[in-house]
Amino acid sequence: MELPYAEPYKIKMIEHIKRSTKNQRLKWIKKAHYNLFNLASENVFIDLLTDSGTGAMSDRQWAEMMVGDESYAGSSSFKKLKKTVRKITGFKYFLPTHQGRAAENVLFSAMVKEGDVVPGNSHFDTTKGHIEFRKASAIDCTIDEAFDTSNMHPFKGNIDINKLEVVFKKYPKERIPFVILTITCNSAGGQPVSIKNISEVSKLCKQYDIPLYFDAARFSENAYFIKKREVGYENKTIKEIVKEVFSYGDGMTMSAKKDGLVNMGGFIALNNKKVYKEATVFNIMFEGFITYGGMNGRDMGALAVGLEESTEFNYLESRVEQIAYLGEKLVEYGVPVQQPFGGHAIFLDANKFVPTIPREEFRAQALALELYVVGGIRGVEIGTILADRDPITRENRYPELELVRLAVPRRTYTNNHMDYVAATLKMIYNTREEAKSGYKIINEAPIMRHFTIEFDKI
Repeated sequence: MELPYAEPYKIKMIEHIKRSTKNQRLKWIKKAHYNLFNLASENVFIDLLTDSGTGAMSDRQWAEMMVGDESYAGSSSFKKLKKTVRKITGFKYFLPTHQGRAAENVLFSAMVKEGDVVPGNSHFDTTKGHIEFRKASAIDCTIDEAFDTSNMHPFKGNIDINKLEVVFKKYPKERIPFVILTITCNSAGGQPVSIKNISEVSKLCKQYDIPLYFDAARFSENAYFIKKREVGYENKTIKEIVKEVFSYGDGMTMSAKKDGLVNMGGFIALNNKKVYKEATVFNIMFEGFITYGGMNGRDMGALAVGLEESTEFNYLESRVEQIAYLGEKLVEYGVPVQQPFGGHAIFLDANKFVPTIPREEFRAQALALELYVVGGIRGVEIGTILADRDPITRENRYPELELVRLAVPRRTYTNNHMDYVAATLKMIYNTREEAKSGYKIINEAPIMRHFTIEFDKI
């Protein structure tokens, strides 16, 4: 008999969460103009809005917080983090930032100009936002299999090499500052990228003399999938896989609030000294001095520990398998989700879940709101609202997938919470044919509208 799986940690501290009634939630969501970002956290029972900065730190991370060096320049905590980043990624140059989008802002300020194109695999919302803010264009080169939620391709985050080469041939290299490869690919459903694909992308980039950068917020989860799914890597350690992945690139941006296992932080790591020098100017302008970059010394210390912990197999097995536990429950109940399951979240397929709601009435947003009303569970729409409007025509962009992301914070919820989420969705799915109408926009920002958008119910 095989022994059941158990988490490789025990709980030392708890945080109380409160239940609410459906009538209370109806009142709260209306007051929030039907935008889940506007809800007060105390009015949410299970918060799956994001896995960014919402997880629990370890005792070793908290211990590191107590010895943080808060010196403005030359902090020992900075040196500790720089050494750890070099050890794990192999990149020579390092700039701390306060979070991932800040890293993008600094790097893109140095590298992206008006009229540029940045190809990649389903750019994340802030990535696309920073590109389009600079009047450049993001071009999605993800493989077609990523847009079929029932297709069991093991690496749906992969770039289609043919699509990428079409971009390289269409535009002069001076207009392509870099290729951005997101690992894992959040917008495609938390899907991993294989080392085979990474090496092929790298080879093509070198052929056309175009740099390759990683959006590496979930790089260790990506490495876990490589170990589990890619032939030849089953006996490699996570740290060995990570080192090989980054060896194919010229640099990376990192939201440390994900696989850094901290509540705030980020960084840029590079091999190109010229780019590093240019980026330092913007780091000082936007973030702070180059040895703290918007981070406290204590947070840099906690991040150094977090990067070590997140690149250990036992932690990753616990993390990714909890996502799979929720996914398997939903599949058992017949709920349509992106498969194979991603590393940080389960993505509901709103096109299959509520096809009765017109796309122009934002079916994924309607599904996310119903999940909150019925069960007090906060997810987030990854669909038309997130895709934003076309910067030229100002028309809504309708992506192939309309998803609701249920992002699970790290080391935070138990499988009993996952059972509750699954049961709530089963209840909604069983009454899905009653859903006939969605929502209309009454107020929105010109870019990255999903954070502050306001709706009215139709």
